[in-house]
Amino acid sequence: MKFNVIKYLFILFAIGIIAFAVYKMNFEKKDEIAINEVNNNQLASNEESILNIGISDFDNINPLITKNKDIISLSTILYEPLLKLNENYEIELCLAEEWSKTDNRVYLVKLKDNLKWEDGSNVTGTDVKYTIEQLKKGKSIYSDNVKNIDTVEIIETNTVRINLKEEEPFFEYNLIFPIVSNSQFKDEDFYKSRLAPKATGMFKVTKATEDYMELEKNENWREKDKIEIKISKVIINFFGTIGDAYNSLKIGNIDLVCTSNANAQDYIGTIGFINKEYKGRELDFISINCNSGVLANKEVRQAINYAIDKNKINSSVFSNNYYVSSFPIDYGSYLYNKESTSNYSQEKAKEVLINAGWEYKYGYWRKTQDYTTQYLNIDLVVDNSDKTRVKVAELIEEQLENIGINVYLYKVSNSSYKNYLENKNYDMIITGVNNGYSPDLTYFLGENNIANYKNEEITTILSDIKNISDKQLLIEKYNRIIEIYEDEVPYICLYRNKEKLIYNIRLTGDVNPNNYSAYHNFENWYRQ
Repeated sequence: MKFNVIKYLFILFAIGIIAFAVYKMNFEKKDEIAINEVNNNQLASNEESILNIGISDFDNINPLITKNKDIISLSTILYEPLLKLNENYEIELCLAEEWSKTDNRVYLVKLKDNLKWEDGSNVTGTDVKYTIEQLKKGKSIYSDNVKNIDTVEIIETNTVRINLKEEEPFFEYNLIFPIVSNSQFKDEDFYKSRLAPKATGMFKVTKATEDYMELEKNENWREKDKIEIKISKVIINFFGTIGDAYNSLKIGNIDLVCTSNANAQDYIGTIGFINKEYKGRELDFISINCNSGVLANKEVRQAINYAIDKNKINSSVFSNNYYVSSFPIDYGSYLYNKESTSNYSQEKAKEVLINAGWEYKYGYWRKTQDYTTQYLNIDLVVDNSDKTRVKVAELIEEQLENIGINVYLYKVSNSSYKNYLENKNYDMIITGVNNGYSPDLTYFLGENNIANYKNEEITTILSDIKNISDKQLLIEKYNRIIEIYEDEVPYICLYRNKEKLIYNIRLTGDVNPNNYSAYHNFENWYRQ
């Protein structure tokens, strides 16, 4: 009997040991699962905060050296200027605490207090002076910004005086180039250096290989305690061609590409991607010689403007991948708040001519005044090496002849074309510019402009606005310029290029690219 009790106790003890072992194994397994879940969640969170960008033809991360427009755009999250532009192309303070125009040719710029490079060293006026000196060597895309600067003087540690060679309207728009560190490059040949400049912006370069570059948050960014950046790391992936970047985006290896390729989505597709388009700064227009024969009459210029169907040009030549343009600064400037449209109307074109005393007879528009008869015969010059503009010119010739205006189209060599343009010995010529960010209209409407256009009121306004800082007053002055321009038609703006940011739907937030920076409001971007 005693033996049986001991036997049962032993069995119960063994069962208890086994049960405890099973319980412990299950507990440890649950704990391991919980830890793995935490690790997986952390990994997913980290993956979601990493942004992969695709760039082709990478040359240099230094924004003053690179010729790659994607790097120039991306550099706005790394390197900061004295002044920057907002989404409406208004000037805002960046590294500068304040700036003032103290004379027609003198600007004072004071830096913000306690500005730091990524390594914690101070940003000073010496860095500003050094940057301008490098740009004046003429090897940077920003060199034109400083070509009118005569000297730079350091007044105090954080204040510089910029002396211009001559007065320049809206010169402050030139101060949007990134500032680099004087001490970092003092022992380097600046334009041959492969160093990634020290950053003052929200990110800094932490790793670079032949295939990619990593950017991480800059702990010395002046706004880090005020602004929460949702993207923790940016990886710039380098591709030999933009086509390779498209393929990588399509299969999900990268999150976005910037492109001006009208057919990009033919390669990428549309499912799972968002395409944000914005106006570029490449503007094509017709310059009308306002001193040339019948073109001296604004009614003739108005009729020509009505007779040109810009929408048809855009659809026939560019498959609607350009923007119709109406004014030289309609790329998004706050000083032009209209919608750019085509004023095409054959009826209005004819009506304007008839009201101005022209009559259409025997296949010609004619007007007799002071015993002299004038005919609407107009020369149109185009560079025959630019095949796209030739197609545009041929369409314009057809459209004008559709209302009875005889056009003689001159497809000339590039050298002859430059001669026509330089000497202004044309009736009309198709040309173009790459708009600067400044709203200065001197090129188009100032003295010795290429259209030989003169208007005393506009001349007065252009003189007045040089010294106007009040935003509302400036808008009123520009509205008057636009009103006169639309009435007198010294130019016919045709179209401007279209830029695109194509990105995976996982990227969200305030993604609102513009021509100054495709990464506008980057601090508000995040990945889902």
